[in-house]
Amino acid sequence: MESIQSVILAGGVGTRLWPLSRTFYPKQFLKVNGHSLFQETYLRALQLSDPGEIYVVTNEVHQYLVKNQLEDLDATIADRMVLREPVGRNTLPAITWAMQEVKDGPGDSLVAIFPSDHHLGEGAMAEIRAAGVTAKKYLVTFGIPPTHPNTGYGYIDPGDPLPVGFKVRKFREKPDWNTAKIYMDSGYLWNSGMFLFSTGKFFEELERHQPGIASKFKGGGVDYHDLPSLSIDYGLLEKTDSVAVVPLLAEWTDLGTFRAWYEYRTRGKGENVGEAEYVDSTHNFVHSPGKRTALIGVNDLVLVDTGDALLACHMDQTDRVSELVKRFKTQGDTIADYHIQVHRPWGSYTELEKTRFFRIKRVTVKTGSQLSLQMHHHRSEHWIVVSGMADVILGDRTIHLRQGESTFVPAGTRHRLGNSGKIPLEVIEVQIGEYLEEDDITRFKDDYNRI
Repeated sequence: MESIQSVILAGGVGTRLWPLSRTFYPKQFLKVNGHSLFQETYLRALQLSDPGEIYVVTNEVHQYLVKNQLEDLDATIADRMVLREPVGRNTLPAITWAMQEVKDGPGDSLVAIFPSDHHLGEGAMAEIRAAGVTAKKYLVTFGIPPTHPNTGYGYIDPGDPLPVGFKVRKFREKPDWNTAKIYMDSGYLWNSGMFLFSTGKFFEELERHQPGIASKFKGGGVDYHDLPSLSIDYGLLEKTDSVAVVPLLAEWTDLGTFRAWYEYRTRGKGENVGEAEYVDSTHNFVHSPGKRTALIGVNDLVLVDTGDALLACHMDQTDRVSELVKRFKTQGDTIADYHIQVHRPWGSYTELEKTRFFRIKRVTVKTGSQLSLQMHHHRSEHWIVVSGMADVILGDRTIHLRQGESTFVPAGTRHRLGNSGKIPLEVIEVQIGEYLEEDDITRFKDDYNRI
């Protein structure tokens, strides 16, 4: 059986799923049914590729989430297989980088491209493998037979039949509802954003239609900031006549909006999704973990409570959630970027309370991990060990703290917190000072090469 390399695109932010999805912990890393969408994508890729044949394109911010979530699967990935974009440039540069790595490494190959935030049902990988015969001569995209008119997807008009799939007659942009109904009745397919390319055919078409981009990736050392921001659809597939679409019959959803999550989840009485008391209320989606929630006389509502943020919107307006994120970004509000729990390569911290002059966190350090050797100019810290044993560097001293013990870190003192024990370390950290933001940090040593 011919080997297929796999590429997972894991650099998106998922702004339409705020407040669940945020810049530093976006939707592909959220846990759904036990695994995150990224983890599910990786496990599916193993049906096509060996672990050493799976590349991940992400960004510098999310690289440790990728590695941590693979560790949760007892999987490891070579550092060279994680391609870290310094700045987002859409899908064409991301895919080109991965394709160049395959070409320079394994050589001429078939390469499957997967977004990391989709759900796929059983049998999908077999369908993708079967499209390999078409990918020898065409750039293959996978289309989904529509189940209803949807204005959130692009559409593909299939043309002349091929042994597997069809030549693409035309790509269509996201339509209004009436046009989507016409497309559906005419046999158009949803554009899934999944692809199967051969390295030879890909670079042949790239050099023909985007020679500037193709030349920048030759020889390595590309300056990502010099690349244009282009989707692969607009930048390449819509320009070539060597593109084919293969209908994918397996269950599929991109889980890009709360409406999509509602349709994906099992619905209960009154067609509601989520734990709540529903009184004369139907077709609602509720996510409010840890809180008793009740709805009375409410229909078609999305209600998402994450503790630090609350979203309420009509089910038909879920595409507009990204407008909120743009507004927060414009205002400089970090509610679009961080959750209450913030993940770091060494573990995580959860903000419990914050005022102008003090901040309380629960810090969790993984076994065998340690924070950077660091200093703060404007705040002092008090650490209280809740569980595990803490290895503490404080100035020129090294001390070990057990459950219930504590220490004080004055402002301006070099310090480090680590966990060499056999269980996760949990510490309550109380910060006191006139400036408590995360950028008040000077790092002297760091296991993760952060600045």
